[in-house]
Amino acid sequence: MRKIFCAFVVLYMACTPLLVAQNEKPKLVVGVIVDQMRYDYLTRFYDKFGEGGFKRLMNKGFQCHNAHYNYIPTETAPGHASVFTGSSPAYHGIVANTWWENHQYAYCVGDTTERTVGAETSAGEMSPRNLLVTTFSDQVRIATNQRGRAFGVSIKDRGAILPVGHSANGAFWYDKQGGKFITSTYYMKKLPAWLQQYNDLKRSDKLIEEGWKTLLPIDQYTEAGPDDNNFESHFPTKEKSVFPYNLQQIRDNIKKLQLKPSIYDILVATPAGNVLVKEVAMRLLKEEKLGKGNLTDVLTISFSSTDLVGHYFGPQSVEVEDVYLRLDRELAEVLQTLDQEVGEQNYLFFLTSDHAGGDVPRYLQSMKIPGGYFDEKVMRVTLEKYLTSLYGEGKWFELVEANGLYLNKPAIEAKKLNINEVQDVVANQIRLMTGVYDAMPAHTIHDQTHATGFWGMIQRGYYHKRSPDVFVILKSGWLDKAWDERGGTSHGTPFKYDTHVPLLWYGWRVPQGKSTVRRVEIVDIAPSVCAFLRIQFPSGAYGEPIKELFE
Repeated sequence: MRKIFCAFVVLYMACTPLLVAQNEKPKLVVGVIVDQMRYDYLTRFYDKFGEGGFKRLMNKGFQCHNAHYNYIPTETAPGHASVFTGSSPAYHGIVANTWWENHQYAYCVGDTTERTVGAETSAGEMSPRNLLVTTFSDQVRIATNQRGRAFGVSIKDRGAILPVGHSANGAFWYDKQGGKFITSTYYMKKLPAWLQQYNDLKRSDKLIEEGWKTLLPIDQYTEAGPDDNNFESHFPTKEKSVFPYNLQQIRDNIKKLQLKPSIYDILVATPAGNVLVKEVAMRLLKEEKLGKGNLTDVLTISFSSTDLVGHYFGPQSVEVEDVYLRLDRELAEVLQTLDQEVGEQNYLFFLTSDHAGGDVPRYLQSMKIPGGYFDEKVMRVTLEKYLTSLYGEGKWFELVEANGLYLNKPAIEAKKLNINEVQDVVANQIRLMTGVYDAMPAHTIHDQTHATGFWGMIQRGYYHKRSPDVFVILKSGWLDKAWDERGGTSHGTPFKYDTHVPLLWYGWRVPQGKSTVRRVEIVDIAPSVCAFLRIQFPSGAYGEPIKELFE
């Protein structure tokens, strides 16, 4: 009997370290989104990055070289929702930044039942109620009986709200009318004292005074094209998109000419927007004492200014290179602060993007690469004339955009027409148009299974109550004509230039200096986080944990 007891004690002592290890969890999960970041920015700008930001994550963490979005449209709101839910728009319901529902525009996080906290504007009438499933932040809150805390910070409301889901303690975003951070009554009745104190510093005004100059001598931006070129948009009142950018002068001219964009709209389309987000996020980390308790907390940070700079100037611009060299410094400071406040091995950190971005079509054309501009207004007129010739006079569409059309179903039903037939007729006509790769009627998405290719991507992005009646895919390198008129670029397509994004992991239990070239999908991120934490996956998640992280 004594031998059996001794054997049991030896076995228990041998197993105890494993049991203890299985109960260990990181004190903080930090999820970072860099809006419109393409994978190739990691390699293109690598030699000019410092050692503490992107290079630290790449060389001392784990890198997924082949991470992709598996649906369209590749836009900001669906991207943020998909990263943190482990699902796609077909499940989480965030089918675009805006959509048409109940015969009116709907904004992804718009909620008129809520009010702004921190400003006398409507910019805080927001909530996550349009999100149909949980995020991993919600699952942390459930698993910890709401004792683990979750906060989100971004310039964009959707970039702050969607990542932390329904049960977050707070989400904070930037009011571009007043140049300060706000929130919604969905979360709280008044701003935390630390955020009010930050707003009182009027950092936005100080950053306007500093303007935007290149970090390095401009002749060192060899990874970009010439500063003065024909492929970029420009800020209001500035005739050319060239450095330096005197934001005070732009502000004065905007006031003088009574232009619509505020100077704060312009400010966050410079690296200053990333500075503001970093400062608020790090102040939040310290003041809310995230990662200081015995349970896991969550902090999500979305750097939106990279998207705005990308839209204005395009991937080959000096402006884009400069915003990433400066963001590298902001990331280094974020990581250093996390080390000091939480401890290097006490936080789990990942960085990815909500979508990538294509090259400017005019730039592609200059290189004899296919590209062009599609006129959605001409498409609408052409289709209305054709449907009228078939079925008689009528208002056939409620909304027409380059990537999809919403039919006027009440009018079609009043004429006793078959909605599926009308969808087919419209799709067939769109396929004949210059610049169109294909068009797909919604009924074929709803009634059939499309596992692969662009059609599978459409299906994973389709939610019947919110998605268009006919999806449109333009050819590679094509954008809506509005971008030809203004310059710059956009995203939203199923092509690799919009789907291929960085995915970097770092910190708690993450393999160091490792990587994989196996294709992983964005929907795998949330299940991976939950596998690290050993908690339930988000309710709509269908992605799988990235196995190489656990080997």
